[in-house]
Amino acid sequence: MNLFIFILGTVIGSFINVCIYRIPRGESIAYPYSRCPQCGYKIAARDLIPILSFLYLRGKCRRCNAKISMRYPLVEFLTGAMFFLAFIKLGFSLDFLSAVTLISSLIVSAFTDLEYQIIPDKVVLTTAVIGLLLNILIHGKDVLYYLMGSVLGGGTIFLIAAFSQGGMGGGDIKLFAAVGLFLGMRLTLLSLLLSFILGATAGIILIVLKLKGIKDAIPFGPFIALGSIASLFAGDKIISWYFLKYAHI
Repeated sequence: MNLFIFILGTVIGSFINVCIYRIPRGESIAYPYSRCPQCGYKIAARDLIPILSFLYLRGKCRRCNAKISMRYPLVEFLTGAMFFLAFIKLGFSLDFLSAVTLISSLIVSAFTDLEYQIIPDKVVLTTAVIGLLLNILIHGKDVLYYLMGSVLGGGTIFLIAAFSQGGMGGGDIKLFAAVGLFLGMRLTLLSLLLSFILGATAGIILIVLKLKGIKDAIPFGPFIALGSIASLFAGDKIISWYFLKYAHI
């Protein structure tokens, strides 16, 4: 079963790659069939097997030998691994469905923000609707706790965007609002803190290495994804460790 879940994750990861490439371009994710962006070659089913096809073709188009981005196998493997970890933690349940929905959305958002500096509304709003419905099914009367998490996540980023006059984008606001619907107040707060710490650390490193200037924009979507996934998988342990270590100070 574990292997099946990993393979399922890689298949979803292949679809996520389609979303990352097409949604920012305003293209349909269902039609036309996958083609090489260089020569227009219609990619056969044998060349669409997650991870394995990339390795077999040595990262090149079968017809024109154009290089295939490493992003494709990376996203497929990453999604498979996250699905596997979610299954180990939650088993086959509605909570698992909720977790992999959030994970899939975060991966799409992180990579579209990295490549195109946008977080698509289609992805975030769809995720928010699914998150709300799943919360009603799973948590019933406690859904208010998750709605408050949404307000906390989106509201915090909104205030930062307002006071920094553009330091955060609308996509970041909506993404964190969607995250809150899945994580609830406590884990959303942790996700905020982790995202800021990771983003600040990465920014300092990039500036020191002279890869970015102080005024250069750095996509925040990947750090939202990292902070949120860390909170999803290990949030309770991180919070417990913090209070055990620092509560007496």
